[in-house]
Amino acid sequence: MIQVDKQQELRKLCFGETVFPSEVLDWIKEENLWNIWVPKTYGGLELSLSEGLSKLRELARLDASLGWTITLCSGANYFIGNLQQCMARDIFMNTGTSACLGGSGGVSGTAEIVDDHFRISGKWRYATGAPYLTHFTLNAEILENGVQLRNGDGSSKVLSFVIPKEAVQVIEDWNTMGLKATATHSFEINGFMAHKNCSFVYNECHLPHSIFKIPFALFADLTLWVNYIGMAEHLLEEVSANIVTGRLDELKNTLIESCDKITFYAIEIERRIEEKGVFKTDYIGKIHNDAMHSVKSISRNIIEIFPYLGVKASTNGQELNQIFCDYFTATQHHIFTKD
Repeated sequence: MIQVDKQQELRKLCFGETVFPSEVLDWIKEENLWNIWVPKTYGGLELSLSEGLSKLRELARLDASLGWTITLCSGANYFIGNLQQCMARDIFMNTGTSACLGGSGGVSGTAEIVDDHFRISGKWRYATGAPYLTHFTLNAEILENGVQLRNGDGSSKVLSFVIPKEAVQVIEDWNTMGLKATATHSFEINGFMAHKNCSFVYNECHLPHSIFKIPFALFADLTLWVNYIGMAEHLLEEVSANIVTGRLDELKNTLIESCDKITFYAIEIERRIEEKGVFKTDYIGKIHNDAMHSVKSISRNIIEIFPYLGVKASTNGQELNQIFCDYFTATQHHIFTKD
């Protein structure tokens, strides 16, 4: 747990910022928070799923931009399990707690095979934490001799890559009402020659640790779900005492139910891994649907409460207003938006 006085200090430092001040970035490195999921042998904290989810929820409750950025970047550092081991050692053992990955989940560029390299070009959107990254992750369609390669089912062949920040041009186009300090800018690459060791495939794991046996889609659902809960808990902290308690009960109950579900799922997932169980599609889908409906309920509850929060909640520069704007900026992430 973060001490109360430290929480207050961090909230003040993060409030209203478009990028985190150096004091916040130094604290993240001191606490090794980019590396929540990274094995200790690579300099990480090696938290269990339950421990990591609890930490991310605490950070989102402290400040939405802080929690979201650490979640997305530590989630990209989670790819250490998918990287070629030579690349994992090069990134994490050479940079220590400073290693910070992040990027885009979209397929927006190409990677053309040139001997044992790929020539990468394209533009990708929504790289959370762009100013803080040491390496960018991206997905690209694979070309050979100018021809797009196909999988057996006819779909385009796609690989993921990790690229040093020096090869990337950040396009500062993040101009949203909330989550401003996540600095989720676009980035562009023009003909960078990446060695084949920079490529990786989701869910192809090269490390034996339990955390990497979780399908990435399931991992992403749980880590983002706790962010929405943490943000809503922060809003409850700030709500004026003169609001009729009954108006808050539904949100409180939704958050309690959601936390109980996440705790249950985290423990069950850890047990399944110990027992070498298989994560079937229907099980992953059930958790996704629970997360999606939970976030929808939280969103509805917040909207219903908002008219009773007073003008302060609609005023720029007020805590309640920032929490509201942060939360509903976060809901624009595609992960829980499908019906």
